[in-house]
Amino acid sequence: MNTQFKLGAKVRTLRRREGFTQTDLASKLEISPSYLNLIEHNQRPLPAHLLVRVAQIFKMDLEAFADDSASRLAADLQEMFGDPMFEEHPLNTSDLRELAENPAAARAVIALYHAYRTTVESTRALSSKLYDGRDFLGLNPAHLPSEEVSDVIQHNMNYFPELEAAANELTIDRTDTYRSLTRHLLEKHNIEVRLIAVSRDRNAVRRFDPEMRTLSLSEMLPPWGRQFQVAHQIGLLEAQSAIDSIVARSSNFLTAPDSVKLCRIALANYFAAALLMPYEEFLRIAEEVRYDIELLQHHYTASWEQVCHRLTTLRRPGESGVPFHFVRVDIAGNISKRFSGTGIRFARFSGSCPRWDVHAAFLTPGRIRTQFSKMPDGTAYFCIARTIRKSYGYASGDSMMAVGIGCPVATARNIVYADGYDLDNLEAAVPIGTTCRLCERLDCDQRAFPPLQHALVVDENFRGRSFYVPRDAPAMDVQVPVKKKRRART
Repeated sequence: MNTQFKLGAKVRTLRRREGFTQTDLASKLEISPSYLNLIEHNQRPLPAHLLVRVAQIFKMDLEAFADDSASRLAADLQEMFGDPMFEEHPLNTSDLRELAENPAAARAVIALYHAYRTTVESTRALSSKLYDGRDFLGLNPAHLPSEEVSDVIQHNMNYFPELEAAANELTIDRTDTYRSLTRHLLEKHNIEVRLIAVSRDRNAVRRFDPEMRTLSLSEMLPPWGRQFQVAHQIGLLEAQSAIDSIVARSSNFLTAPDSVKLCRIALANYFAAALLMPYEEFLRIAEEVRYDIELLQHHYTASWEQVCHRLTTLRRPGESGVPFHFVRVDIAGNISKRFSGTGIRFARFSGSCPRWDVHAAFLTPGRIRTQFSKMPDGTAYFCIARTIRKSYGYASGDSMMAVGIGCPVATARNIVYADGYDLDNLEAAVPIGTTCRLCERLDCDQRAFPPLQHALVVDENFRGRSFYVPRDAPAMDVQVPVKKKRRART
């Protein structure tokens, strides 16, 4: 399909986001509303001169119209068809790209695979419970609202101008942010913020009672957690129309009630971050300190994860920051949050590459780790990762996760963590992949499964660096040690 035929949906999204009718935009473009309607429904191409005019009207860079949705769908399909169940039905890259050009059909196939995986997981869990002889009536099959919300965030490139505008309308006292936020809730909404003693309610960190007009926060929350939860509540109340608008236009992604609820929570969190770390000021300071996450934490009384997430939202056309991707994993390797703002692909149906620095972060808890890495296609990234720890008492134990962000190597010189790296020497980059089934590197000592591109060859007279390496496999990229000018921070 011609690229010009793919821009209609983007034009429609921009028009609705700005509150224009088709007649309004058609008038600005000096075309008829009926012709604009055909463009928005991909029944007519968007000519170059109209594309430039649209970019001017919405104050966007032309590169923002680059649509990678088809490539992302193709990547998801490639990972999905990497499942061993499809070995008798091989599809090549061209087949998958052709399927991805029909987004509705591609998403339907992916939904069917999701349902299949859910059934498999539920059956295994049920079998385990039956085997243990315990009650299995409470078995809760895995739902995927988090996946649908991730798709909404990815589709919008994690930038929601409606929420940024709503946050800018509020004025708070930055010298005492928490007190200013609680005063605002009380004076404007008659909602009192109270701290809950651990002895009274150990299970809740935040509880809002609309009848009693009270917002109760656990005293276990650190200062940045308390002010974020208050800002979240303000977002639910004062950015409701903006949140409703985003949810409405995302109905094709949000197919279940739980997905809608989770999306509203995610959008309220976005508002909270925008309120606590205002866009223009945050971008300016981030550039001044060269994206030093710790310095930004101190300035805004924020957590590592909050700052990392806010860095990924700096996508305003004409006023954007370094493009980052974001990933959060637990010690078992499960990805609980992800966003690709750099084009990097995350595994959706299988484990991620163990060579990523976000996994190695668990080896050095609390220490910042950096990594210069490259994908099999030669795309290079610079990544930063660190563990985060949450504790709700000795009896509850620790909850530890790792949060990582990364940027294309071309922009890595803008961040302080890349100092001392020879970023021009791709031979020095750590070879990584998306997941074993999609990675073409055979001579990897951390390979867990055979790659999709090569059949499993067992040779009883030869053992390579992994069980899946055939005798005549090409050698893995040689990694040249990188000298750094300074030691990593702790």
